Amino acid sequence: MTPVGQWQPTASVAALRERAGQLAYLRSFFDRRGVLETETPVLGRHGVTDLNLDSVGASFEPISGSPARSGWLQTSPEYHMKRLLAAGSGPIFQVFRAFRSGERGSRHNPEFSLLEWYRPGFTDVELMAEVAELVCGWLGCEQPQTLTYRDAMMRFAGVDPFAVSEQELEQRCERWLGAGHAFGLGRDGWLDVLMSHEVEVALRDQPPTFITAYPASQAALARISVQDGIEVAHRFELYVAGMELCNGYWELTDADEQRQRFLADNDARKRAGKPEMPVDGALLSALAAGMPDCAGVALGLDRLLMLRMGVATIAEVVAFPLEIA
Repeated sequence: MTPVGQWQPTASVAALRERAGQLAYLRSFFDRRGVLETETPVLGRHGVTDLNLDSVGASFEPISGSPARSGWLQTSPEYHMKRLLAAGSGPIFQVFRAFRSGERGSRHNPEFSLLEWYRPGFTDVELMAEVAELVCGWLGCEQPQTLTYRDAMMRFAGVDPFAVSEQELEQRCERWLGAGHAFGLGRDGWLDVLMSHEVEVALRDQPPTFITAYPASQAALARISVQDGIEVAHRFELYVAGMELCNGYWELTDADEQRQRFLADNDARKRAGKPEMPVDGALLSALAAGMPDCAGVALGLDRLLMLRMGVATIAEVVAFPLEIA
């Protein structure tokens, strides 16, 4: 239990200075490449439909004494930034304060710092090269290796994610969750357990690693294509010392397909006992108006700072985490 009167920050002055240096590094990195810094709302009309993300709600009076309105603290600036792209912004980046409910742990704080950027004309492969340049330039680490999702699962968990039966997946997950606790997670839920409990643990002893070609069912806002006869998402994540740093896409630009994915998300939320979320019609309108072909990525700045400083908990790099905020 946190003492009520605790006022001291959990992050050291050295961590505060490193964070300031990080921001200067990022702005210089993007300025040299002609990428425009932007600002978008932290409080918006919509949350996200993603089953694995829970938005933080907010209630407020637009004018004192007026009827209260509700909104959502954004889990990322993605939807607003895509509206800027559709309006002709060109390449853009943002350092953003993001909020996610249900996420508190040694590497998670409900409020956290996120770097997000978009590159019109880039594919996911081209953006991965830029991510590696930014991350390795800051951490001084070796260049990442690249493994497909399938290769990583087979190498570190001994499972072919596209061929394994659901019964076998559930049984494997019960090793980690206990008998009966894996029931009802569904195929992607079981795969996520294997990823976090087996693959990510193994990646602690690997060089920095990009994971690519995720199952199409985990595409979210990424394009899908067929590779070796299997539908996969043009999505990538970067792991350094077993810690997930970023999540990137070769972005889906088809408004109708995105609408269907949002509706499917809400069906999944309903089955999981979570509230359905209103679909962001402004984003869909931006896609329909013609968002340019692009790749985009979100990168956790607190985690990047943890790696730079060699610390184990996010509280060591965040001045006032949830418990004393």
